[in-house]
Amino acid sequence: MDESDPEASRQAAELAAGAEECLPEGGLAEKLRTARREGRPLRVKLGIDPTAPDIHLGHVVVLDKLRAFQDAGHVVVLIVGDYTARVGDPSGRSSTRPVLSGKEIDANAHTFQEQAYRVLDPDPAKVEVRRNGEWLDMRVDDLFALARTTTVAQLLERDDFAKRFGAREPISVLELLYPLLQGYDSVAVRADVELGGTDQKFNLLLGRDVQRAYGLPEQVALTMPILPGTDGVQRMSKSLGNYVGVTEPPDEIYGKTLSVPDDAMAAWYRLLLRTGPDPELGPRDAKRALARALVARFHGADAATAAEERFDRIHVEREAPEEIEEATFAGDDGAVHLPGVLEEAFGLSRSEGRRLIAQGGVRLDGEAVTDADVPADRLDGAVLQVGKRRFRRLRRAS
Repeated sequence: MDESDPEASRQAAELAAGAEECLPEGGLAEKLRTARREGRPLRVKLGIDPTAPDIHLGHVVVLDKLRAFQDAGHVVVLIVGDYTARVGDPSGRSSTRPVLSGKEIDANAHTFQEQAYRVLDPDPAKVEVRRNGEWLDMRVDDLFALARTTTVAQLLERDDFAKRFGAREPISVLELLYPLLQGYDSVAVRADVELGGTDQKFNLLLGRDVQRAYGLPEQVALTMPILPGTDGVQRMSKSLGNYVGVTEPPDEIYGKTLSVPDDAMAAWYRLLLRTGPDPELGPRDAKRALARALVARFHGADAATAAEERFDRIHVEREAPEEIEEATFAGDDGAVHLPGVLEEAFGLSRSEGRRLIAQGGVRLDGEAVTDADVPADRLDGAVLQVGKRRFRRLRRAS
């Protein structure tokens, strides 16, 4: 501990708690001492590309750490990467990401910002939300100046680039630029600290090099552990389908959490609740307690209790929910094409509906449906179920 400013060392230790790495060693305490001398808060940066519309629990791990900086009196700079999303961050990827349209990126960015405030304090004195299109829409001379700060050899040291290069897989020049663009974000917002998952370590450290090239103090790189998805193996990702979204209905959050393998539960407790399971509870009850806590966080305690009761009614007592939303279907006395009903009732594509029927994932009054065409009389008043937790009571349109 630095006896000349023990408070800075204490706060640095608290803010770095739970992080995988905080680099360079002692850097955060020094940043705190400098900010205190200058009479200002730290500027703590997180950049997220809006390649998907929803925030999931994996994002929450990093957002919670940002909130800790806010609560300690510092300013969070949330950068929505509307420009870098057009490149696609290759971190942890063995191939090029698909390119989204500008319209998709803008829609995702709007949704993402709204959802981030479920974790962050929205007080304008504590958070800045910026889009990196503000500064990355730069003149070509400025882009050349940025490109001169880093060598190709440096970029190829990054693990995913090195693997792809060694395997003779394509790496676009645009992808090589991505870490530089992220580093320039730190220049533009004058970041003191940048947060990211452990897969972002290279980019965060390169940001220090870019800041130094522009004559700015170098940021501290703070990396957070990565939350495993509901499969318990791979990182949580919407593209992998192993995610839990923060705006999902209570029943979905509760049910998905109960599907997490037992050996991943400790990581979920540690990263999302900052505690461990009650040692007096068995795995089943500990997982239920985790599910209740997560639903309560995003929907309230009453919603958590109701979600657990509905889960038990459906999956333990094998009964349908007491309250089921109704959906109408059009049909005469003949057969009705069920994939079309699934499209209207649940927003599924017809091809997805046919696939679910073939896999036994669609039920009428608890019985699996095997035929895509069902008599209209069979549907009228029946409970249509998709998967484990989605229900509609069908009524013939008048």
